[in-house]
Amino acid sequence: MDSAITARASESFELAALLERCGRSDRQAFAELYDRTSARVFGLVLRVLHDSGYAEETTQEVYLQIWRTAANFDPAKGSAVTWLMTLAHRRAVDRVRAEQAHAQREVTYGAATLGNEFDEVTEEVGRRLEQQAVRESLATLTETQREAISLAYFGGRTYAEVATYLGVGLPTVKSRIRDGLTRLKKSLGVT
Repeated sequence: MDSAITARASESFELAALLERCGRSDRQAFAELYDRTSARVFGLVLRVLHDSGYAEETTQEVYLQIWRTAANFDPAKGSAVTWLMTLAHRRAVDRVRAEQAHAQREVTYGAATLGNEFDEVTEEVGRRLEQQAVRESLATLTETQREAISLAYFGGRTYAEVATYLGVGLPTVKSRIRDGLTRLKKSLGVT
């Protein structure tokens, strides 16, 4: 266990040094940082977006942001991995919100252009049934899973922020959310 902690501390120190060099426009440091972290960043973004094409684009945007803002990284405020993953999670959530806003604009435009050909009552009933299904599915989760998911997805907090808020380790929060989301998928019949 001590060797794992030592390895994580060593990696954190090395990544912080790479970020510092990136902040001084060191391309070699950026290439090394990318090689060492891109799989983790892509994995997080993919888990949020569920679409490999969007995840690739968003990961590229994350690394552009890292290149531009690496000088802002402060190791006194957290580890390099936490900083990278926070940027990635925020960028992925922004992408989800942008896609949702785009979809909503399309619906609004379609409704305005096509007139009121859809049945508003049917739409409202469908929306309420979906909400009820989600509430019922959330009720099947353990209290700890429901709390962690609510903080992350409805409260807009990062996994690290959820861990801090709950006073538990980041791996514990990740497990609770992963297990809870798996249960929700099964309960809602999502594949």
